[in-house]
Amino acid sequence: MKVVFFQRKPFDNNYSVEGLFQAIRGAMPDGVECEVAISKYISSGIYKRIYNFIEASFRQGDINHIAGDVHYISYLLCKKKTILTVLDCVFTQHESRISRKLVRLLWYVIPEKRVAKISVISQATKDELLKVVRCDPGKIIVIHACISARYVFIEKEFNSSKPLILQVGTGNNKNLIRLFEALKGVTCRLDLIGKLTPEHKKLLSDYQIEYINSSNISEAEMINKYKECDLVTFISTYEGFGMPILEANAVGRPVITGNIYSMPEVAGDAACMVDPFSVSAIKDGITRIIEDKDYRTILINNGRKNVERFKPEHIAKCYRDIYVEMLK
Repeated sequence: MKVVFFQRKPFDNNYSVEGLFQAIRGAMPDGVECEVAISKYISSGIYKRIYNFIEASFRQGDINHIAGDVHYISYLLCKKKTILTVLDCVFTQHESRISRKLVRLLWYVIPEKRVAKISVISQATKDELLKVVRCDPGKIIVIHACISARYVFIEKEFNSSKPLILQVGTGNNKNLIRLFEALKGVTCRLDLIGKLTPEHKKLLSDYQIEYINSSNISEAEMINKYKECDLVTFISTYEGFGMPILEANAVGRPVITGNIYSMPEVAGDAACMVDPFSVSAIKDGITRIIEDKDYRTILINNGRKNVERFKPEHIAKCYRDIYVEMLK
């Protein structure tokens, strides 16, 4: 069977979704011919999006798999041959009520009517999606994201006197303001991946936090960031999955994350889980990782076991089984 993966045109070196499905395609069992159809235009503006979904209608395969956040690609595709992957329902976090309504309609409600199956990357995302669309819960299938084989275990001596803390992402849901407050008075260096706002920079200065900042980095550079750091912070207030948890697990770095949404589902017992809305809880968790060697060792060992659940071969087989079912 020929499966066409419809993907957005990447922007600002944002390749997380593309990397995920590249790994899945690379592990796909025999009998599945994979083809990638990348939208001509970045998903921005009315006319570019209209062009994208019209173009998609001429590029269909035996199975159409919409991978990522271009849900509207489904509008003109054959319904019975199409599966949509939903990564999250982050639009529910938008402050504008009008924006929430428009995105809900155009990215979720209409696409749900235009596809045969929906896959989600966590049970938490499925629970959120069922609040947004009205459909048979059996139509929505949980298939986790997978970890790239490029992330491999690298042993490193922990710098307990001045650890390098890696924070992946700077969006509103990444909870940076509480993280900065929690790090006030903690001797460390903070490595921030993503663009910082003037408010972020002011707080870092006010709290006297030593930091470095980079954005638009390659996957190879990102892997090196994990190798160089001592611990990873990922105490988000919302996540559809939480790939940095697995990436930290795979490389062998202790990670602290939130105890809400998908993060406990992804981390299992391989992360220090705290209330992301509590500055004191975040501070206590980071301090424990820095000061307690035995605890760090437990987290690292559990992390190496945890990533086994998210191997590309297992995830690819799950998708192949859905494709076969759809063809029947």
